[in-house]
Amino acid sequence: MAKPDPLAEYNRKRDFAKTAEPAGKRVKDTAGNVFMVQKHAATRLHYDLRLEVDGVLKSWAVTKGPSLDPDNKRLAVRTEDHPLSYATFEGVIPAGEYGGGTVMLWDRGTWAPIPGKSATDIDDGHLHFTLAGERMKGEWLLVRMKPRVGEKRENWLLRKVQDDFAQRGDGLVEHELNSVSTGRTMAEIASGKKAEAPGIAQKGDPATKVKASKRRPAAHAGRPPAFRPLQLATLVDNVPTGNDWIHEIKYDGYRALIAAAGGDVHVFTRNGHDWTEKFGPLVEAVARLDLPPCLIDGEIVAYGKDGNPSFSALQAVLKRGHGSQGPDDLLEFYAFDLLEQDGKDLAPLSNIERKERLEALLHEAEPPVRLADHVIGAGEKLLETMCAHHQEGIISKRADASYSGKRSKAWVKIKCTNRQEFVVVGWTKSSSRARPFGSLLLAQNDGEAFVYKGKVGTGFDADSFADLAARFTGIVRKTPPVDVPRVEARGTTWLKPELVAEIAFAEFTADGRIRHASFIGLRADKPAKDVTSEVREQTPDAKPKIEISNRDRVIFPDSGETKGDLADYYSAVATLMLPFSGNRPISLVRCPQGRAKKCFFQKHDTGGLGTSVHHVAISEKDGGSEDYLYVTDGEGLLQCVQMGTIEFHGWGARADSVELPDRMIFDLDPDEGLDFGAVKHAARDIRDRLSDLGLVSFAMLSGGKGVHVVVPLAAGHTWDVHKDFSRRFAEALSQAEPDRFVATMSKAKRKGRIFIDWLRNQRGATAVVPYSARARGGAPVAVPISWNELEGFDHAHPYSIGNAKKLIERATSRSLSGWGFSQQVLPPL
Repeated sequence: MAKPDPLAEYNRKRDFAKTAEPAGKRVKDTAGNVFMVQKHAATRLHYDLRLEVDGVLKSWAVTKGPSLDPDNKRLAVRTEDHPLSYATFEGVIPAGEYGGGTVMLWDRGTWAPIPGKSATDIDDGHLHFTLAGERMKGEWLLVRMKPRVGEKRENWLLRKVQDDFAQRGDGLVEHELNSVSTGRTMAEIASGKKAEAPGIAQKGDPATKVKASKRRPAAHAGRPPAFRPLQLATLVDNVPTGNDWIHEIKYDGYRALIAAAGGDVHVFTRNGHDWTEKFGPLVEAVARLDLPPCLIDGEIVAYGKDGNPSFSALQAVLKRGHGSQGPDDLLEFYAFDLLEQDGKDLAPLSNIERKERLEALLHEAEPPVRLADHVIGAGEKLLETMCAHHQEGIISKRADASYSGKRSKAWVKIKCTNRQEFVVVGWTKSSSRARPFGSLLLAQNDGEAFVYKGKVGTGFDADSFADLAARFTGIVRKTPPVDVPRVEARGTTWLKPELVAEIAFAEFTADGRIRHASFIGLRADKPAKDVTSEVREQTPDAKPKIEISNRDRVIFPDSGETKGDLADYYSAVATLMLPFSGNRPISLVRCPQGRAKKCFFQKHDTGGLGTSVHHVAISEKDGGSEDYLYVTDGEGLLQCVQMGTIEFHGWGARADSVELPDRMIFDLDPDEGLDFGAVKHAARDIRDRLSDLGLVSFAMLSGGKGVHVVVPLAAGHTWDVHKDFSRRFAEALSQAEPDRFVATMSKAKRKGRIFIDWLRNQRGATAVVPYSARARGGAPVAVPISWNELEGFDHAHPYSIGNAKKLIERATSRSLSGWGFSQQVLPPL
């Protein structure tokens, strides 16, 4: 009886008249040992591991790609055998065909079972082997998981074994972005760019560039979002104070919106002009990130000789033509806001939440794409530092403000020196032969006409002299476009008011003229008609303070903290809390007489909490509806504190879409007899199991006994799906390890175990929000942590309301950037 063809399934799934993949033929009498990994942007991005065995390629789809960290176990789904000829395949499988999408040869080399083992171990459900690839090296393990009832696919786990090639972290697949065969990126393969000569092109190599106009989306479908008007800042004299403001560096460059979807990337100026072709290498860098459809606000900068962002240096790069990649042509993009992602308008969200989502989106970005850092409070110190280093100044943004797309006082700018834009309306002759002109006459628009603002005669170099003189040739006019005093107009050659210049100056005189002016450079990103005088306005007042009565009342009797201490804590950390507590239905733990007295939950609006505590009508099981509470700013939090609130607990959905959950919580509640080490171990195991399913999770110390494992999600599924997934996930763990876990609330069944509380994930249930105080001894708080930090904690309540300053410093650290945010969907379970 003939043996079944191992490639029959491979051939059955493919129409070779439509796909460029090779037809499947087994190679007999081969003892080869090649392996390869192909990055595959199909319905979902994954990495296909293939090992040569008996003339075919045994294959596994690794959902998140291989990791060099032995602690990271990757789900590897066994797929059909592939022919050996597939080992060199790289290209695009047509849409509609099986596996449609882009395929890159990501790694290749040889493999071998460790001594004493063989390839036949695959049949027994395990394989211990070594790889000698260009990216994957050393010992690895493949282990088949126990199948669930009715499950047809084979789920395996791929794990790196601890050896000299192992390393901590998750950076392998994020940082290795080019084909080992052709040097192409996924975007270039998708665009049809031909392969170069054999060898790996390095990042930034001109050989890896492709014109943006020819790009097609790679792993991420959809189109880049459209341009939208930018939020602009108001010029003020002083830095606003308080922790409800975040502060950023004001970069000396070109404001830009980047619209991206996979390899399709566009760069827009602040006026909506498409300048994609001017920034080829920068566009290529964004394309390599393979982002979902998104719209990012930021600043494009070049660096001067002192290492600071320099507008003059940027002008010089653009004049030469960005693309030579010479040492003086480095352009970088500092991203500071996220306006849209995956089709969702993020502008209505608070500044701080948009920043967190941006950090989650770009957490693996590398230069020339950078995240613009921010500080909470401490704006004066940041301004002093910027001015001491001769930079332009800072931008201060109200943490809870939405993105308005216009100039407002929710964003303000404070400059180290006066710098504004002016329109060039004429030039005067120079007495020096080395200078083609002596000075420029400047004007600004007052809303009705141009108004003369004075002259600038310094700040020019040979290049700017030559550039300006050449530009003047075609825009000379006979009459002045603006009223200029006769004495200052003498000997002037008048120009059409078209050129916009950036000018630094000491001050405006009483008659509106600039003093001690210096030319910085021309601006091509703003039309002359929009150049108006920026008048310094008063710094916005802090929000009205909520009057806290009985500030000296002790509400934590064992440690002495008062109602005033609690109010001060919430005032300080409101900016940190709002991304998790703002615009969500909340339940309050109110203890009007302090935590040792009677406390109660309140979830409905009964009035009396204050005008900043809002309500949303939510339907109940009986068909009626009740008003639930929610807040949007720090005032709302403090009004709750004034009425005796200690704890804040939030829904897993937003107030404006209560039927679409976007946050899953697994609360690990240990039996009294278990130490915290068992809880930490359990949290890491749950993280790994979620990771095997392709889900990113975050850790939070609850401020009580346990750890919360937080899974942020894209809103798009129902509460029934949400609850069912969390229940089955918890039950699967409890069935797999009944000695460690239990998925029921029963105290009797919890003896010596950890209760995986999945009940937080049903409609109407709540969980304590990050940074909420707890009504417990010592006034502890719930605190987000990184997974790397978890091992260093001995209990779940290391911080209290007295640690607000430290918590603010922690929150802006790189390890917590983007904590609690990820646009991901629930996989089948």
